[in-house]
Amino acid sequence: MKNLTILDGGMGRELKRMGAPFSQPWWSAAALIEAPHYVTQAHQEFIAAGANIITVNSYACVPFHLGETLYQERGCALATHAAVLAKEAANKAKQNVLVAGSLPPPFGSYRPDLFESNRAFDILNDLMQAQDDHVDLWLVETIASIEEGLIAANVLKSSTKPCYYAFTLSDEVSSSAKLRSGESVSQAIAAICSQNIAGIFFNCSIPEVMTQAIRDTKEALATHKRSIDIGAYANSFTPISTDHQANDSIQDYRELSPEEYLAFAKHWYQLGARIIGGCCGIGPEHIALLSQWQKSILQDQDNQ
Repeated sequence: MKNLTILDGGMGRELKRMGAPFSQPWWSAAALIEAPHYVTQAHQEFIAAGANIITVNSYACVPFHLGETLYQERGCALATHAAVLAKEAANKAKQNVLVAGSLPPPFGSYRPDLFESNRAFDILNDLMQAQDDHVDLWLVETIASIEEGLIAANVLKSSTKPCYYAFTLSDEVSSSAKLRSGESVSQAIAAICSQNIAGIFFNCSIPEVMTQAIRDTKEALATHKRSIDIGAYANSFTPISTDHQANDSIQDYRELSPEEYLAFAKHWYQLGARIIGGCCGIGPEHIALLSQWQKSILQDQDNQ
């Protein structure tokens, strides 16, 4: 994608803001189970704000959030329902909107120490099959380690759809960007860039750490002679600790205005990111300002 593309914002926090059913451990799956019209409404709000890509609300359709029993009974059916809702919303949009199928962390966000390789393949493969008929591209979200990324790549190795991999970063600003596992972004790019991959994203980390990750990615891709998309969609959380317990509490967040977020996004764009959206706490108001900026870029290009 040569021009700037706008991804949607964080579904979970938007559902909570709207007053949809929302509680731990179900997270964003609560609305999908109890009141799916809220999921449709959230998609519509991001589309109205100007999103070019919306993401299927399948992030919590895993045993970690649903529990083993409900996952076995309804996990795949819920993921399919979520994909259908997203596709229906995209089809009704005035502009062209793509649907990204979401492959989330099977065993909890930000916790590479809890990852189970053998079972992860089966869970991600089931979620991929559940969504495949209704999505235009794949977005593997909140990858906390190289191992997690490679398992997902194995699931998607035969897909004919564009596959994007979004890594979650340590929230500590440093001269070398690192994944939650402690592995460097450069190591992650080296390990995964030979896979079936259309782009590298960074997500669900504070916006301050995205800049170095994009720099490191550009350098690593040049070293490996790969030209793929780079993207970023940060959260508005406070920094997340290494022992974060996702189902025990709802993470604290900070006030991050659309104008503040736009300033970060402009910097990412200058460094080479071409797909930009938002994660947890980044709502339609943030996406609307990103969309306005996107239009100004296109207008400037037309005038040149």
